[in-house]
Amino acid sequence: MALNMDKHSTSSALDAIRKRLLGKKLTYKEIYSIMDAIANKKLGDVLTTYFTASGYSKGFTDQELYFLTKAMVETGERLQFTGIVADKHSIGGVPGTRTTLIVVPIVAAAGFTIPKSSSRAITTPGGTADVMEVLSPVDFDKEKIYDIVKKTNGCIVWGGSFNIAPADDEIIRIEEPLLFESYDKILVSIMAKKVAFGSNHIVIDIPYGQTVKVHTLKDAEFIKEKFGVLAKRFRIKIRCLIHKTEQPAGRGLGPILEAREALRVLQQKPNRPADLEIRALNLASNLLELCLEDSPKTLKKEIKQNFGNCYGWATNILQSGEAFLKMKEIIKAQGGNAHIDSAALTPGKHSYNVKAKKSGTVKMINSKNATILARILGAPSDKKAGIYLEKKIGEKVEKDDILFTLYSQKEYLLKEAKDSLQNFPVIMYY
Repeated sequence: MALNMDKHSTSSALDAIRKRLLGKKLTYKEIYSIMDAIANKKLGDVLTTYFTASGYSKGFTDQELYFLTKAMVETGERLQFTGIVADKHSIGGVPGTRTTLIVVPIVAAAGFTIPKSSSRAITTPGGTADVMEVLSPVDFDKEKIYDIVKKTNGCIVWGGSFNIAPADDEIIRIEEPLLFESYDKILVSIMAKKVAFGSNHIVIDIPYGQTVKVHTLKDAEFIKEKFGVLAKRFRIKIRCLIHKTEQPAGRGLGPILEAREALRVLQQKPNRPADLEIRALNLASNLLELCLEDSPKTLKKEIKQNFGNCYGWATNILQSGEAFLKMKEIIKAQGGNAHIDSAALTPGKHSYNVKAKKSGTVKMINSKNATILARILGAPSDKKAGIYLEKKIGEKVEKDDILFTLYSQKEYLLKEAKDSLQNFPVIMYY
């Protein structure tokens, strides 16, 4: 039940922020006052930044994380669905790994409800909402989301479109120019959106690696533990998948390039990215397993007899074309072109091929530098801007081979990216 904020002025939020900056623990009432003030844009950017930065530097206790999540949910709108409500989320930081556009239609085609609330880019050239926006609108009110999910079992929408966890979107806006999120903020942001969307069966993708958001296995395990603590408080079944990530799963970085690759997987095109398909199937099968645990015995028996396990089930849905048909249904319900083909998605008109100066083998791809260059090119606001990787780790390179291609709709941004290549190397080979 939300608190009555008529009795709590902005001064209450200011007092709480001062207390937080001194390193003291906050009560739910204090945290609520901050979230309410941020959600209603009463604090302004400077004071919101103070609070956001305090979380990055000092961290929060488990109790405070629960309070933050609860307050974020209660200061905004909520959705309610019946039965099993599935969801999948990646903590992000890995460009070119747009599994959501594959997982959602697989799980929806399996018969489960999966209303996907997605974010816009913070630390990558395109968030899932930015990429889905290539295919259809993503901004909807509550009633329209209910309508889309009723028709298709799923949706892929921007979580900030109808005042869901509004404080989170304000904090994201503050963080975006700095290209960072604290681990606590990642936890709260993701769980608040899931709780607000009524999700109760969730798989969380936690990649870690040298050039992505989470750098070490220890940090990944810390995040997994915290997700478990929050999920228990909200009575949510959760499964966190940790994996080392050295490069993007796909080859395209940027909204239109990532949308094209996801469609190639759904359409089972010969040139689809195998790594992206495998990653998506792993996530989808884990989510199906979680949902199947609470499903009728008859369905469990049917899946075991027909597909062996949930990986086989997910693979069949993808390879049979059911997932692509479901994605077309979702695109149509969200006001997009249901007849879309991956071949119709073309990147920016201005391009530049970065060529190898010697022979060798690709040893490393710097995702952080690739992100910086893609954003220089105009992504994510320019949907056609981005980078296409012609070579990935382990692949042979001959002199004058194309390593990657830069794309932009604006010639001056392409020039700026070209001039920045020396400072932000993307592919290391020898």
